[in-house]
Amino acid sequence: MSKQAPLLEVKNLKKYFPVKKGLFDKQKSFVKAVDDVSFTINRGETLGLVGESGCGKTTTGRTVIKLYEPTDGSIIFDGVDIAKLKPKEMLPYRKKIQMIFQDPYASLDGRMTVGDIIGEAIDIHKLMNGKERLERIHYLLNRVGLNSEHANRYPHEFSGGQRQRIGIARALAVQPDFIVCDEPISALDVSIQAQVVNMLEDLQEDLGLTYLFIAHDLSMVKHISNKIGVMYLGHMVEIGESNELYKNPMHPYTKALLSAIPVPDPDMSASNKRIVLEGETPSPIDPPKGCRFRARCKYAKPICSEVTPVLKDFGNGHEVACHLYE
Repeated sequence: MSKQAPLLEVKNLKKYFPVKKGLFDKQKSFVKAVDDVSFTINRGETLGLVGESGCGKTTTGRTVIKLYEPTDGSIIFDGVDIAKLKPKEMLPYRKKIQMIFQDPYASLDGRMTVGDIIGEAIDIHKLMNGKERLERIHYLLNRVGLNSEHANRYPHEFSGGQRQRIGIARALAVQPDFIVCDEPISALDVSIQAQVVNMLEDLQEDLGLTYLFIAHDLSMVKHISNKIGVMYLGHMVEIGESNELYKNPMHPYTKALLSAIPVPDPDMSASNKRIVLEGETPSPIDPPKGCRFRARCKYAKPICSEVTPVLKDFGNGHEVACHLYE
């Protein structure tokens, strides 16, 4: 029996944003927000993407679903490279690929009722209308823990947690296969975060969904993800199975991130040494040559300033980009 192909395969993805230094300056610089990133996600699985603010997590997610046009690279979704597709050619894939946005306040149009917000994608793709459309909207509201009567209300009448549930219902409206969850719990109260994550897990199991889960809460990422990718300044520095990466982190940056996770046991917390990174994150406009993490790494060697490390497999799909292991 042949192995099933991944639902999503990202190869050497790049997204550069042009930056002009002055009004009359014709020479452009580029913010290299995503620079040669590769990963795969199998159908029904979750890949968690973590890293500091500004590392390129959200840009990766938005480029994968082509809210941003990729500068270079391949985005193979269900066997088709969608990276080069034109807007009209991309339309059928918009139905299969959806996104849950970080800010539940800014991502909903305050002039539209909740019913119209959820039903907008149904209308665009001409999936159903009339009574069938209304029943679908009511079903989705109930599915995310709200009531059908909420369809006639406006976003400002809801709490942050309820708004995020509306955003999730909107993403589910066209029965997608793949959802990018862009820090969907970071703007919510801690008590609500667990409810939303548990609901996402239930929806995944019931509907066979595949997630790219972007977050900075490492403990939550471990809870929901099958695999975890660690990004630093536009590069993927480590990727592996969730439990393997937590038990055996290899990249110095990954070790520093994991050391910052709060431990509820005071005795264990006292024995866990926090790794504090020195220095500032370099600019993505002019990133350092070689390893981008080298200026903050106490293990840096001469080769780190000359050669950019690439991901190498150290067994069980655990890949690391670091000259320490060569």
